[in-house]
Amino acid sequence: MNHVLVVDDEAEIRSSLEEILREEGFGVATAATAGEALVLLQDAPYDVVLLDIWLPDRDGLDVLADLHQMAVEIRPEVVIISGHGTIETAVKATKLGAFDFLEKPLSLDRTLIVLKNAIEARRLRAENLEFKRQFSLNSVLTGESVPVKALRQQIRLMAPTNGRVLIYGESGTGKELIARAIHAESLRRDRVFVELNCAAIPEAHIEAELFGYRHGAQPGGPPEQRGTLERADGGTLFLDEVGDMSLKTQAKVLSALDDQMFTPVGGTQPLRVDVRLIASTNKDLEEEIAKGNFREDLFYRLNVVPFVVPPLRERKRDIPLLAHEFLAEFGRQYGRPRMETGDEALEVLCEYHWPGNVRELRNVIERVLILNPRVLRIERKHLPPLNPKSGGRSNEDFSSLQQARDAYEREYILKKIEEARNNISRAAELLGLERSHLYRKMKALGIGVRE
Repeated sequence: MNHVLVVDDEAEIRSSLEEILREEGFGVATAATAGEALVLLQDAPYDVVLLDIWLPDRDGLDVLADLHQMAVEIRPEVVIISGHGTIETAVKATKLGAFDFLEKPLSLDRTLIVLKNAIEARRLRAENLEFKRQFSLNSVLTGESVPVKALRQQIRLMAPTNGRVLIYGESGTGKELIARAIHAESLRRDRVFVELNCAAIPEAHIEAELFGYRHGAQPGGPPEQRGTLERADGGTLFLDEVGDMSLKTQAKVLSALDDQMFTPVGGTQPLRVDVRLIASTNKDLEEEIAKGNFREDLFYRLNVVPFVVPPLRERKRDIPLLAHEFLAEFGRQYGRPRMETGDEALEVLCEYHWPGNVRELRNVIERVLILNPRVLRIERKHLPPLNPKSGGRSNEDFSSLQQARDAYEREYILKKIEEARNNISRAAELLGLERSHLYRKMKALGIGVRE
């Protein structure tokens, strides 16, 4: 639940806002003075503060300046509300760090839209802070293999520029990690990093997600939504699995890249943005161009600086380091003592083909740790069946053709669900199945929605 603090000296405004926002699912607290508000903010964190300018004990803009000095981890977004607003006041509030400015009498629709956007901005700020913290504690990429060292050097060279980057790599190799590392080392590191997974969003919605929409563009939907391009203004936009984007959307992306301008769905006024674009794909885009599935002109716009993330089977020297890192990570997460990996277990891990790459290794380590709660040393017997030749179960593991067929079908469905980032509707599209049919299949094969 998101929490809002309403600070206004008018009791009627406080009570009406509290009632409306609670009905919309917000946690709400109210204060009549700046002093009351500051006490509440010391006791508990809030996502957004709706702050009146005219307060009986202090000027609201002075309070805004104080709030902006709070530690960034707990600082709320502040939306100024006033019945005596002027352009000069709004500009001053923005310079002091206000997210937005609302005039009284408040419009319910406008207020809810601003609150939603402010909460999203705070979420993105917290997410970026967490990733920066992680990058400050750990190296960008775990490993000492030649490909990983080359990637680190390439990131150091490319990150401070505004050049567009296209990251190639199989699923699970860490393309998103590379994108975030580039952003964290860039001149835009203090601005937002916004991700859009092109493979996980249904075709009918991807344009609205990318460009946003305005009133009436989405029947039954909210009156307005900022798209990822608008939210990424000043920062970095990461288009994950860009090869899954339709030709129609590709044309609009091309136009937005050329002009740094776009028009939201249902809108009439173009918006100008300053966005650094990073894209990724697990497909051979030149082959997709030959098939007519990807625009050649867009490919050359994106492919200014290509990054190639090697599959895990080509950097086996890094597997022990990654395994130890994941053991430490999940040990902290599950409150377990320090764990080690036996030599035979490491040998099995290094011989395996890893079709799911680093993500698969991470999942295997987590599974082993969960299923062996009292073990302090991971031995070969604790690992699931890992066949070094096939990258999966050997044929001898199956007692019947039906069992082998079910195992293959289960593995294939899981792969597509993973590609769709657990979006079942999108996974059903990738499999060519009805959503209800896929759910029945999953139930029959013992697949959980979050598996």
